Amino acid sequence: QVQLVESGGGLVQAGGSLRLSCTASGRTFRAHIMAWFRQAPGKEREFVAGIRWTVSSTRYAESVKGRFSISRDNANNTVYLEMNYLKPEDTAMYYCAVRLSYASEYENRDEYDYWGQGTQVTVSA
Repeated sequence: QVQLVESGGGLVQAGGSLRLSCTASGRTFRAHIMAWFRQAPGKEREFVAGIRWTVSSTRYAESVKGRFSISRDNANNTVYLEMNYLKPEDTAMYYCAVRLSYASEYENRDEYDYWGQGTQVTVSA
């Protein structure tokens, strides 16, 4: 069993920044991909950004490219999402997810094994 705990959400004005953190704990932790998804009210959960755990590889949704940056701290089993130039349309619950085995794609939420409880990000106009 793996537990994921997110933090760092909050209320920010448009154009502002936030940094989300997600720390994994539990059984010997060997991730293949860690990712961030988000879900706005009435919408499906969508991929935001992902990072492979042992090689230098990241992927971003088109809507956040150039504004968001994902990084990891392997020693502390933590992944971060730096969010800059936030827009009202970024308002959502943000979830951290981990896939333990190999996957070629980042975006398929059904392929992730564990999820955090979510952290709310609200961007005011």
